[in-house]
Amino acid sequence: MKIWSVSNQKGGVGKTTTVVTLGGLLSSQGYRTLLVDLDPHGSLTSYFKMNPDDVEMGVYNLFRDASEKKKTIDPHSYVAPTEFDGLSVLPASTAIATLDRQVAQMGGMGLVVSMALTKMAHRYDHVIIDSPPMLGVLMINALAACDHLIIPVLAEFLALKGLERMVRTLQMVFHSRKTPPRFIIVPTMFDKRTKAAKDSLVALHQQYADNAWDSVIPVDTRIREASRMGVPLSLFDKNAKAVEAYGYLLESLLLEQPSNTKTALRT
Repeated sequence: MKIWSVSNQKGGVGKTTTVVTLGGLLSSQGYRTLLVDLDPHGSLTSYFKMNPDDVEMGVYNLFRDASEKKKTIDPHSYVAPTEFDGLSVLPASTAIATLDRQVAQMGGMGLVVSMALTKMAHRYDHVIIDSPPMLGVLMINALAACDHLIIPVLAEFLALKGLERMVRTLQMVFHSRKTPPRFIIVPTMFDKRTKAAKDSLVALHQQYADNAWDSVIPVDTRIREASRMGVPLSLFDKNAKAVEAYGYLLESLLLEQPSNTKTALRT
């Protein structure tokens, strides 16, 4: 089972779109795929027409039961099916926003998701985690569980400055990991018509030459339409230009091509 986390401390960079689109592509290729929503905003959960205010079983229950040291936890009981073959979701409820306060003094809570996924390894080929935009117990869980990290980033100056903060956070979190996960920086919502986007892309490749993906995810209005319908973009419109781009990204991730993801995080 391969576990990928999609993370950035800046919101609005296409995290959930990346999770859903890659998940749709994987499931359509026959991979048993689980999407995990660790973002208190619940965008991934909402995408599949589940209301985070009404989720009765999900991430919050997993953490609550783990904190109560329950001996028999079946992580799959927290998973919800979707209407799409091979695609399941571990949903988020709005209550997960309180987890940092509730479990701050408890040891071992940074590995809750990792241990749960280990128990479900026989059920899924791929897991993709939508992590929150802030450092806390949920992001630490996302980073601790993954063996590959995807960082979506907008090709604009302020986003690149925010990326510096994200990389510093990763260096801090991964300092104690014997083998830090590989990470790849993916430019999203790229508008080739603007000089600012082109200049920012050049700067990204200069600053993060070892980890910047060699392509981009373009601006595509079909992404918003697919989201409104609650359907992964690859299943909504397989000819959409963003689908082609995400398809190429998926190939890169599956092959772990050295030219695209050369190094693990440098600490």
